[in-house]
Amino acid sequence: MKPLFHPAIEDVTVEGILYALSDPVRSAIYADIAGSQCSMNCSNFLNISEKPVPKSTLSQHFKALREAGLIRSERRGVEMQNTSRCDEIAARFPGLLPAIRQALNLQTEGHARAVRASRRRLAARKAKNR
Repeated sequence: MKPLFHPAIEDVTVEGILYALSDPVRSAIYADIAGSQCSMNCSNFLNISEKPVPKSTLSQHFKALREAGLIRSERRGVEMQNTSRCDEIAARFPGLLPAIRQALNLQTEGHARAVRASRRRLAARKAKNR
């Protein structure tokens, strides 16, 4: 089996990190891994989004995160265990990951508020038409 590629921390770039986190599924995967105190199995993320994510697609997401230097993956039997490289990235780019996480949280909160407001408007229209 081919060994997994993990870039040296000196080869990790801001552009690579931003690209890897530009996909909502990858950013959700990374947020879960970064927030965990232990390694996480790839199969933990099959239902990370509204629709189930196929294993082949998950593999590509993990590859993008790994090649960007955000996670370290290790094969354990038939499973792949993933841990974040937050400490290494924080040493290379101080403040980058907290800023990205804060921006993602603000974006998620804004989206949730917009969805709630849309639902309220729809309910008000339905009530008015009764």
